[in-house]
Amino acid sequence: MKPTRFIDSVNCAIEGILYTARTQKHMRHHFLAALVILVAALLLRVSPVEFMLLSLAISFVLFAELLNTAIEVVVDMISPEFHPLAKVAKDVAAGAVLVAAFGTMIMGYLVLAKYLFPVQRRALGMVGTSSEMGTVVSVILVLIVVIMLKAVTGRGTPLKGGVPSGHTAVSFSIATSVSLNTQEPLISFLSFILAGMVSQSRLLLRIHSVREIIFGALTGTVLTIAVTLLFRYMP
Repeated sequence: MKPTRFIDSVNCAIEGILYTARTQKHMRHHFLAALVILVAALLLRVSPVEFMLLSLAISFVLFAELLNTAIEVVVDMISPEFHPLAKVAKDVAAGAVLVAAFGTMIMGYLVLAKYLFPVQRRALGMVGTSSEMGTVVSVILVLIVVIMLKAVTGRGTPLKGGVPSGHTAVSFSIATSVSLNTQEPLISFLSFILAGMVSQSRLLLRIHSVREIIFGALTGTVLTIAVTLLFRYMP
């Protein structure tokens, strides 16, 4: 029955949000990302207008995810069996969430970049730039460590499967070297985005698990920073 009181309508709306958060992992990811962004905005002391823009962008993503879930539920109710048009409806609704998320990423970048990039530039400067020899040594060392770890664990081959992900380790090693050599936050950000896309491909192909991907990313990044510091302080 349609609720007749305002408080009942509010309760129904909250139940819808809770259902979406409980059943849709993407909604939980959106909530977590929103929490991180808003806390970062408060810590960085962004202006009221910037905070308002971030809040509106986040609300738009959450709204799109709620609408997407509602459409999926209605489609499943009307067409329990597979139907091409049902797939189109779900794909279009998911596309709306993707567009909203992409717009929010642009908004977040425009608002937070001027606060975060100076901090990142100082952090890169503390490590220093990597020499040509240091970059080559970093990649070779990462490859050797990956092969040794796979040999110890007895899982996977040098190019497929096992702990850690070799593709992820090498891609994050290269991204770290690019970041240290350029000392440019935007180039660094894009480099790690590209490394993340390489890692995502290993997940989509079901060659590696999330744990193996994370281990690979840490291996590539930490070893590259360690080699850079070693070459920097060598006499």
